[in-house]
Order: sequence, then structure tokens, then C-alpha cells
Amino acid sequence: MKLMRKTRTAVRVVPFIIINRIVSMFIKVKENRVLFASDVRKELGGNLKFVYDYLPESFEKVVDFKEDRRFRRSFMNYLKLAYNMAVSNYILLEDFLDYTAFIRLRKGQQICQLWHGAGAYKKFGYSRQLNENEKIKIHQGYKRYAKAIVSADAIRACYAEAFSMPIEHVQATGIPRTDIFFDNEYIIKTKQTLYQKYPIFKDKKVILFAPTYRGTLVKDAAYDFDSLKLPHLYNALHEDYVFIFKWHPAAYNNIKSSNLEVYNLEAYPDFYFDLSQYRDINDLLLITDILITDYSSVIFDYLLVDKPIIYYVPDLNNYSGDRGMYFNFSEYVYGDVVTNWSDLIDSIHSEKMEPAKRLQFRKKFMDACDGEATKKTCSWIFGIFC
Repeated sequence: MKLMRKTRTAVRVVPFIIINRIVSMFIKVKENRVLFASDVRKELGGNLKFVYDYLPESFEKVVDFKEDRRFRRSFMNYLKLAYNMAVSNYILLEDFLDYTAFIRLRKGQQICQLWHGAGAYKKFGYSRQLNENEKIKIHQGYKRYAKAIVSADAIRACYAEAFSMPIEHVQATGIPRTDIFFDNEYIIKTKQTLYQKYPIFKDKKVILFAPTYRGTLVKDAAYDFDSLKLPHLYNALHEDYVFIFKWHPAAYNNIKSSNLEVYNLEAYPDFYFDLSQYRDINDLLLITDILITDYSSVIFDYLLVDKPIIYYVPDLNNYSGDRGMYFNFSEYVYGDVVTNWSDLIDSIHSEKMEPAKRLQFRKKFMDACDGEATKKTCSWIFGIFC
């Protein structure tokens, strides 16, 4: 099995390496060419879209996406990616892209990591090697990053450790996609669009359930669906609330690819809604009245909405010990923590806010997110001021 896996990797990577090296020998790096690359995106979105839209026309912008990391590119698309990575002066990512480990990094080229999540919650990258409970191979491309951005000055060291890079290469610019929380025109327009599509959301309070996935690797991403007591939640809440599911993209891709019937919502057409097809969650946060999550980085973005949050963590002891967190779990909490569905219902009704904890949380994790993150990010990476 291990030999077969190595053989498949070689078949995939060797042509990429050859083309990348040939192109590097004969074609110069294009100074203003920016490659936006992802193995987990179908279309432009997130931090990549905000930077793409902000850059002036003097930049040549190229997009190379693949929807799901488990899907293979066609042979021609492999060659196209090899070419793009060879000639682009800037390579922008928001997740890991394994081909960064195989390119010939040329003079002046910069691989810049815009990372998809704000804050610093679950350990990732080289930080996971420090956890004795995990035996995992770390992506070597991390070490080739020239720059990375974070949402607060206090967590720069976390990302420097994760990417094995000097801390001065990590800048607290804020997270570009959080600029929407400071854009009243965008907020009004987005709410109107969602309310037109789902009129019931306007008449009831919206609960958004957005947990992270369980599993060491993306291919194993899953969730304990049995921990959700759908009939009980419906009976207790359906008169005043609607309940939206937004699964982590990795778990959602696994659900789709394996055709799993994780639950049946047909009996609750006016209460439960699965909107996991929305790749980026921030638009949904704008209409959310109560967020239920756990160890997901959505807690950082949602702080800017200033609405109640509940941490539903029936597996808290196991999860924090196995995966590891950058800080003690209590430092991430600015709402109720519950471990069973009965307490979850009580917490939903109480809609508790924790002003002091919110202020402390913002200072530690989100102080660079001020509505100008895209501008600051582009200034840091490209040296432009628009």
C-alpha cells in the first residue's frame, strides 16, 4: 500500500517538476504576475478574492483552482500549474498547496500565505510536531513561504512556529475577508439577498451550527452526527428559531463523495436547513443571531458580529488533548460552554453575552481586523498603497 502510494505520487509529481524546471530555464519571472492557487476551491472567494479585487489592473492576475484536494487534475492542468508557478512573481495561497514543495523557487519569487482562518486555535503545520500525541508528516512547502498574515500581533509567533519561518515574516495586517463586517452597504445587500432566497430567516431567529471536523487528516474529516438530537432540538426551538447547518468544507466534501445519509431533514422543512454549499461562511454570519460551534476558527470572525455564541463541546477533553491548541481552551471562550443537548437548548434560550471576555478576546486574537485588512495586506505583500 505504501509503495503504491509513493508510485502514484511520483507519477503525479515528476511531470510537474520537469515542466517547472524547463520553464524556469527559458522564461523569466513576470514581475507583476500574481498566481492565486488553491486545491480546495471551486471559485474565487475568501481572502484570495478580496486581494484579487483590490489589486490594480497593472497586475496580471491568474487563478488556478481545484475544488477538492482528493480530485486529480488532468495532465494538462498539472502542466499549466507547473508553468504558472514557475513564471509568477507572487504565489498567493490560503491553505497548503503541496506543489510549493516541488517548485524551483526563483530569485524574487514570493509564496505568500493568506491562511483561511483568523486567530490561532487548533495547532497546525510544524506546531503539530511538538504534540507527542500526534505522529504526522508535515508539509515541507510551509518552509518556503516568504510572508504570512495574521489577525492580531499577539499570535504572530504561533504562525511563525507553524510555518517554520522568522517571526518578522509574519505581519498582523488583519484578515481581508473580515472587511465585510465594517461595510454597511455590503451587509445590507447580503442580508437582502439571503432573506429573498430564504424568507423564513427574516421572521425567526437564526441559529447557525458550524463545527470543525474530527479526524487527523482531511480525507478522514467527519463529525459525530449522533450527538445531535434533531427531534429534541426541533420540539424545543421550532416556534421561534430556524437552525442552519454549515459543515466544514473538508467534512462536507467527504459527505458528498461518500453519499452518506448523515441525517434526514425532510420532516423539518421549516426549521433545519443545510447551507454547507456556501463555501465561505461570513455571509451567513451576517444573518446569524446565535452561533453554535466548537473548535472552529469561525469564532474569530463571529466576534465582529457581536451576537451570542455557544461552544458545544461534548468531546472537549479528548479533542484538546489529541489535536492540541495554541492556548488554553478557556482563552477562546466568550460565551456559554455546554457538553450535552439539554444544556444546549437552555443556553440558546438564555442568549448570554460576555462583554469583558469579548473585549479580552478581541485584543488577543482580532485587534488588526479593522475594516482595512485588505489594504494593509496588499501593502505588506506588494508594497502598494491604493
